[in-house]
Amino acid sequence: MSTRRQRPRWIPTVAVGLVVLVVGLWFGGHPTWLPGAVRSVFVSRPSKDRLINQVLGLLQNDYYRPVNRAGLVNSGLQAAVASLDDPYSHYYDPADYRAFQNQDNPHLSGIGVDITVQPRGLLVQEVFQGSPAAKAGIRRGDLIVSVGATSLAGRPVSFSAGLIKGPAGTPVTLTVQSSGRRRVVTVRRADIVVPVADSRILVYHHVKIGYVQLTSFTQGSGAQVRQQVRSVLGQGAKALILDLRENGGGLLEEAVNVASVFIPNGTIVTTAGRAQPREVYLAKGDAIATSQPMVVLVDSGTASSAEIVTAALEQRGRATVVGTHTYGKGVFQEIQPLINGGALDFTVGEFYTPNGENLGGGGVRRGPGIKPQVYAYTPPTARTDTALAVAERTVVAKLR
Repeated sequence: MSTRRQRPRWIPTVAVGLVVLVVGLWFGGHPTWLPGAVRSVFVSRPSKDRLINQVLGLLQNDYYRPVNRAGLVNSGLQAAVASLDDPYSHYYDPADYRAFQNQDNPHLSGIGVDITVQPRGLLVQEVFQGSPAAKAGIRRGDLIVSVGATSLAGRPVSFSAGLIKGPAGTPVTLTVQSSGRRRVVTVRRADIVVPVADSRILVYHHVKIGYVQLTSFTQGSGAQVRQQVRSVLGQGAKALILDLRENGGGLLEEAVNVASVFIPNGTIVTTAGRAQPREVYLAKGDAIATSQPMVVLVDSGTASSAEIVTAALEQRGRATVVGTHTYGKGVFQEIQPLINGGALDFTVGEFYTPNGENLGGGGVRRGPGIKPQVYAYTPPTARTDTALAVAERTVVAKLR
């Protein structure tokens, strides 16, 4: 039996360092390739332009195996941004940026479930009404343990979800575990439209409640929430629940638009950054009646723009917060497209609630978030949404 001598551990570190140095020197000679906020990091003396061209030329022409010049640049930028130790800042190469942009496309070919990864498979968190999964009898709390003959145990979510997704009209066979029992179901995929905002009427002790769920803050989210709120009020809702659970945030401007549906005037959020002046965002008017009782439902997945809205509703005395502690993010990002087709998504400032609080832990560290006024928690495997039941009881009590 032969043994292979291990490479010294310092070699990968030195390799990454050289790539970062090469890319840094390259952009030092080509600062217009970078957004202004990070240009100064790489700007260097003009003489280094010749050096970087020499190094890239040597690597491209004389390295023992072919190398891709653009690949060197992409790897270097990724390493440079990673060195910031900022979980919210990312460099997207052109392919990754196209995939990121497609995340905002609500048209998906799949079965219509919202899932989280578990050691044994995919746990169903939500089943969209009228979806192929709903028609096949899949319910919240079910565990998808295999797709066809392929077990999902220990698999990353991208792998498992990739097996389930596919062309509309094609079948996919799933093994689903429910209450300790397994069954095999065949689901025919369809083009699923995942709504950013959705609503329905709930009835608690003969009182109609308007339930509005918002999953992310993408372009137009404020208008969608306004439309859904008007819909449930038109159906006779006497109170409102805004569900922001597992809403990881998004566009700051849309957070202001959503909060403005419920808050008629005054401060929603204040932002400040090293390269940006302090800015106060005010409610835009045309809010619904403030006499309408309201609850905002949150959990540990409620972050960023969702926390901005939650804090504004609570601190302006507009809503009672029900759920668990929110995520605790106190910074916001800006996406700057680059001329190579990629983009830099990086932290540019901090935000402050109407009371002047920052919800983070200082800089990009995770902080305490928002503490709910009424604690409520629904276990992932629960068949009944117990937190929503608490929200219903809480908001109806405000009518009395």
